[in-house]
Amino acid sequence: MERGWWRRREKRGWSSGKQSRRSSRAQRCSSGRRAAARYEQDETQASLNAGPSTSESPSSSSSSCQSSPVPELPGFYYDPEKNRYFRLLPGHNNYNPLTKESIHYKEMECKRLKLLEEDEQQKKASRAGLNSSILLHKRQLGLLSSTNYCRLVHELKVNCMQKRKIEIHGPDSSVAGTNNFKIIVADAACERIFAVNDVEHGGCKYGIINLSSLGKESLTVEMYDNLYFTNRKVNSVCWASLTHPDSHHIEDIVLNIQIGIAALSYERREKTTSEHETPGCISLLPASLFISSNPVDQPGMLCSFKISTGWSCAWCLNPQADNCFSTGQTRRVLVTNVITGHRQTFGTSSDVLSQQFATQTPVLYNGCRSGEIFSIDVRQRSQKGQSWKAVRLFHDSAVTSVRLLQAEYYLMVADMAGKIKLWDLRVAKCVKQYKGHHNEYATLPLHINEEEGLLTAVGQDCYTRIWSLQDTHLLRTIPSPHPSSKDSIPSVVFSSKLGGSRGVPGLLMAVRQDLYHFSYS
Repeated sequence: MERGWWRRREKRGWSSGKQSRRSSRAQRCSSGRRAAARYEQDETQASLNAGPSTSESPSSSSSSCQSSPVPELPGFYYDPEKNRYFRLLPGHNNYNPLTKESIHYKEMECKRLKLLEEDEQQKKASRAGLNSSILLHKRQLGLLSSTNYCRLVHELKVNCMQKRKIEIHGPDSSVAGTNNFKIIVADAACERIFAVNDVEHGGCKYGIINLSSLGKESLTVEMYDNLYFTNRKVNSVCWASLTHPDSHHIEDIVLNIQIGIAALSYERREKTTSEHETPGCISLLPASLFISSNPVDQPGMLCSFKISTGWSCAWCLNPQADNCFSTGQTRRVLVTNVITGHRQTFGTSSDVLSQQFATQTPVLYNGCRSGEIFSIDVRQRSQKGQSWKAVRLFHDSAVTSVRLLQAEYYLMVADMAGKIKLWDLRVAKCVKQYKGHHNEYATLPLHINEEEGLLTAVGQDCYTRIWSLQDTHLLRTIPSPHPSSKDSIPSVVFSSKLGGSRGVPGLLMAVRQDLYHFSYS
């Protein structure tokens, strides 16, 4: 009996010792985890108090939206402001409104607001150690040619542009500020702007903005609207001319418009559930349609016919193929003569998203959804196969814009991967690449001002970027005045003579219902 009692006592002692060792081990682990959490919290708080790094580029997120140094956990989001993790669920619900899309939008909005604040402050030189006095001194010493001097002065001025809102007036009070701008395109002299506006109940309407009053004390412009309305989506717009060039003097505005200045537009009806596909329409509108006060005197359309889905358009100014325009459609290119009505079709293997005619030769350059860029000599007849394709280049993504330089030896190309490349057509080789552009699926144009040595493009992230055309240096990134969204991508026009030969230099930006002027002074 005494031996059994000692055995039970040893067993109780061994089990109690085992439990005490387990509890002490658990206490040590929990204390270690608490210490690690306190250390991690202190490190996080120190990094937040230290602020953003001075080497951070403007394209990175702001301090309140920076990536936290704490480890990332799958399915969780760490909020540096609240210093805690939040669970992420796919989609959106009332219990957990946090999604990856909402977090990304919050970060982008923080970045935009920060850049807007920096944009209102005094701008620095686009290049370190370069200002107007140094440029003038080098010019006087003969170290800079007049061309390089003007180009560098434009770079300095572009970096110091200040934003101002423009008041839009018109004969009809309902014209200004009622519909969102979708596309704005300036004529060759930047005296007028052809505008396409989205209508609230669906569809688009057209208007012409006169910039002659832009250089006065008050920043106002006049917009002339008409009753022409289309319930189709407008994909592309360009200025056309039956009497080259399409620009004019202010005193001859009525005469020149009456003899054929017009706007060429593409329309594509949206697909609905009740129809598979509705054909698009090509319209050639006389510009006098927008300023005539008497409805009886208003001319009709110069040209209008239905086509398959259209994506792009271009007008030819070469004398050997004048009065002709091209339309890029689904797997074909259609070249039409306005006077004779003759049409020539070139079959392609992909949709043609962008086009431009050369001026020195009747050659049309096309950019396709497949990433192919090819040229067509419109003097030759279309043939089966691809033997009529002259120059052929290739991108890895869909081509959204093609622009020829003045010498027509170089072609600027942008695609849906966000790449902008300058191609030498003589050797079919990429010679320059402009980095920083953002695009994933939108058809966004390029704007080249060769005399000023500038390249301008608006990205899908709603940022307007300006590069040096010569050395690909990113001069400035302009955030949108409105929150970024796919429906509010700005449309811009840049010129050193906005409003004509005596106009003012700067950038015009149309966002939603507003029109902004970024002036040099």
